[in-house]
Amino acid sequence: MGSRVLFLIAVAVPSALAAQAKPADSPSVTQFDPKEWEVPFGADTRPRDPYADAQGRVWFVGQNGNYVAYLDNKTGTFKRFEIHPGTNPHNLVVEKGMVWFTGNRNNRLVKLDPATGKLTTYMIPDAAVRDPHTMTFDPKSGIAWFTAQGAGTVGRFDPTTGKFRLWKTGEGSRPYGIVLDSHGQPWFDLFGTNKIGTVDLASLQFRAFTLPNDSTRPRRMPSRPTTRSSTATTPAASSVTSIRRPARRRSGGFRSEVARSRTR
Repeated sequence: MGSRVLFLIAVAVPSALAAQAKPADSPSVTQFDPKEWEVPFGADTRPRDPYADAQGRVWFVGQNGNYVAYLDNKTGTFKRFEIHPGTNPHNLVVEKGMVWFTGNRNNRLVKLDPATGKLTTYMIPDAAVRDPHTMTFDPKSGIAWFTAQGAGTVGRFDPTTGKFRLWKTGEGSRPYGIVLDSHGQPWFDLFGTNKIGTVDLASLQFRAFTLPNDSTRPRRMPSRPTTRSSTATTPAASSVTSIRRPARRRSGGFRSEVARSRTR
């Protein structure tokens, strides 16, 4: 991934989606003109996973460069925050003004206070879960969920208590992208398999759903919490497969969406 990143897309998406709801010939449709900024820290730092906060700043991590930074899209200036050596963050989320990121090589979740630069570290209790990957927050409960690809683990973290709970997803399962439905139930891609996984909020049991095509490798999925199915693409077969949750389960689900994946 180069150091030139289309950060404006992360900021402009809501207005662009609103415009899509109007006829194409409507004079009120907003023209979307992507803009690029050169990340000044170098392409080899691997800037990734932009996330826009309420102030319009676009946060991102430098996975190889071991930093967290943001772009002020109004001025075009960047600010970089140094973090603990060996963290190599994979993704970040802004929650209630705080920036949270995963320590992809050192077994931790970290909270960054943008006002002071203070870092608060939460160590994952199982040392084998050394590679937390992608995390997301439930805006209603404030609970965070995350995947750990190499460790074959999905985790739940409560910032108010500092407590973790972990679920093993199976050897070689490689849990990757994760989203929450409208009830706060996590859904995640088991990238090393042809399966989609979840943790039932009532029973707190891990469940996996097998996709029909053996060559499917789901990687990421968007979420629209209105109906009850999720989908994944199959690159090798150029097809789309769908899995629908049992009707008796009432804890949430997905409108049919495509989860992008790639060959291994």
